[in-house]
Amino acid sequence: MGQRPAIIINRLDAERLQRLIDNASDKDMAVAELLEEELSRGEVCDPEDIPDDVVSMNSQVRFTDLTRGIKMIRTLVYPHSLESVADGISVMAPIGAALIGLKVGDIIEWPLPNNTETRLRIDAIYWQPEREKQFHR
Repeated sequence: MGQRPAIIINRLDAERLQRLIDNASDKDMAVAELLEEELSRGEVCDPEDIPDDVVSMNSQVRFTDLTRGIKMIRTLVYPHSLESVADGISVMAPIGAALIGLKVGDIIEWPLPNNTETRLRIDAIYWQPEREKQFHR
């Protein structure tokens, strides 16, 4: 796996994600460990200081799976919100965990459960809570 791009994480998201990681079930443990690695290497800042071009929780993101040549638009959500968000992708899903903290233009190589990797590129952020001044959602 190549070098991962620098990431920025909202402090409130980091706290909530750590709780998810701490309470992960056995089936989610592999993703939880990857997510914990991302949290430990990420720059954590206050919600008001998150740049507009960074993927935070509840952001609607357009990204490309460069490995398969597929473009997707998904909203990065916590697992409990999956049923209520039509285009939701859980942060505890392998692809969802890869998205957190990336900036528009970033490319990340990310492991998948079937012992393969994917390369994802962030193309656009259509909606981001911090940009809309929703700091404590």
